[in-house]
Amino acid sequence: MSRLKRADRPYDLVLFGATGFVGTLTAEYLAAHAPQDLRWAVAGRDERRLRRLRERLPGGADIGVLRADVAEPASLYALAEHARVVATTVGPYVLYGEDLVAACADTGTDYLDLTGEPEFVDLMYVRHDARARETGARLVHACGFDSVPHDLGVHFTVAQLPEGVPLTVDGYVTADAAFSGGTLASALNQFARGRQMLAAARERGRHEPRLIERRVTAPTGAPRFAGEVGAWALPLPTIDPQIVRRSAKALQRYGPDFRYRHYAAVRHLPVALGGIAAVGALLTAAQLPAARRWLSDRLRPGDGPSAQKRARSSFSVRFVGEGGGRRVFTEVAGGDPGYDETAKMFGEAALSLAFDDLPPTAGQVTTAQAMGDALTARLRAAGITFRVAAGG
Repeated sequence: MSRLKRADRPYDLVLFGATGFVGTLTAEYLAAHAPQDLRWAVAGRDERRLRRLRERLPGGADIGVLRADVAEPASLYALAEHARVVATTVGPYVLYGEDLVAACADTGTDYLDLTGEPEFVDLMYVRHDARARETGARLVHACGFDSVPHDLGVHFTVAQLPEGVPLTVDGYVTADAAFSGGTLASALNQFARGRQMLAAARERGRHEPRLIERRVTAPTGAPRFAGEVGAWALPLPTIDPQIVRRSAKALQRYGPDFRYRHYAAVRHLPVALGGIAAVGALLTAAQLPAARRWLSDRLRPGDGPSAQKRARSSFSVRFVGEGGGRRVFTEVAGGDPGYDETAKMFGEAALSLAFDDLPPTAGQVTTAQAMGDALTARLRAAGITFRVAAGG
């Protein structure tokens, strides 16, 4: 659990960005599912909106309200000093996230976010991992659909395989869901920053310790028909394989030689070809400021799919793991991935850091490294499927 005693801080958990689309869903999830003795607060720059949100939540009278603004670093430092755990939905993180990471690292406060931005994660490692290790803070990025199902799904799959032998895992993602304005803004910003992203990765590589007598890789696979799942497999340009690779580097259980590949699974070839073309068009448009602004105006931050649309959405990530003469098929599955289930993953991850008996870690860590089986158990109890499946 959090290294800070409950008496050390007035709140166990503070949710920053609580009035945004995913922030509101997370606040609603916490209000409905958190333990009764949770001491928590909602935070953001508009105190009136925060108070209106609190009034709508079950047990709202017991929820604190804190004003904090990314444009005022001192307010973020004060926020971090008030909490054992801070969870933030305020992105794009590469533009708005660093001061809060710095404040949490400096005050020993555990930190979680929903970023899918590799540049941000790499920069935060270079700039704040060492300080967080000194203070005991855990900095946990990508605590939503990026990358909890994939990181914990691989962790779950590895547990089904023999120990001490080379292992390979392939993940195949299927999702039926819509984007919010915030997600679109983050994606466009990330696509437009290719050079900065590569520079941040190189800088991290210069600071990160190298493995000794172990090897971990996450190569980009080639498009192919994957008979093991009966679908076309298209390499996914997301942060997920990087997160899995970092978990594998940190955890000996992944074996002496581990490889992970990450794909979208598409049943029909014309749909697969259309998906490749769409990603290419979005990448191209993101390089042009006028096109990027036009796309951003189609769906603004704070906008998102309706409850009815989310109720019809779902995701499945199927994994094929091999090693030591054994082959296993596993699956992680749930409802609307980007919002309802992301709020669930995010909320439960924050509660896990605050209350669960976890391995001793500090600095920038992954969900598998920091929370592993404890968070998997929480998510299963909350209705997300982790199972060993028939396959082959």
